[in-house]
Amino acid sequence: MALRNIRKYGDAILRKKCREVDEIDKRLLTLIEDMKETMYDADGVGLAAPQVGILKRLFVIDIGEGPLVFINPEILETDGTQTDEEGCLSLPGESEEVVRPNYVKATALNEKGEKFEIEAEELLARAILHENDHLNGTLFIDRVKR
Repeated sequence: MALRNIRKYGDAILRKKCREVDEIDKRLLTLIEDMKETMYDADGVGLAAPQVGILKRLFVIDIGEGPLVFINPEILETDGTQTDEEGCLSLPGESEEVVRPNYVKATALNEKGEKFEIEAEELLARAILHENDHLNGTLFIDRVKR
C-alpha cells in the first residue's frame, strides 16, 4: 500500500466526469487500499478516485464505523435537508456551510464486486453525496449558497 498525492483545488482533473469501472482487478484493489490509507493519513472521512488523479467512479468513506467502498455508485433517492460545515481534502483549510439532503438511498458495488444498497442519514448521507459529487466534477464549494 502507498500514500497517493491528493489533487488540490485548481487541478483540472477535479472538474472532469469519471468513467465507470468495468473490471475489479488487482490494480483496482490496490488503488482502493491506497485510497483508504491516504484518506486515513489525511484525517478525512472520504476520498474519491479523481482526488488521487484517477478518473474512475470510485470512492471510499469511513465516518468512524469502518471503511465503505463504492464502485460505480448510483444515487436512487434523496429526501429532507440538512445544513452543516463541509470541508474537502482537495481544499485544505477551507470549510463552508452546505445544504444537502438529510437522507440518501444509493447502490454500488463493493471491492468484491457485490452489489449493495445503502440507506443513510446525516453525516453518512452527506459523505456519500459529497464523494459522489467528485465523480461528476462537482466540488462542495459549488453547492455553497452565496
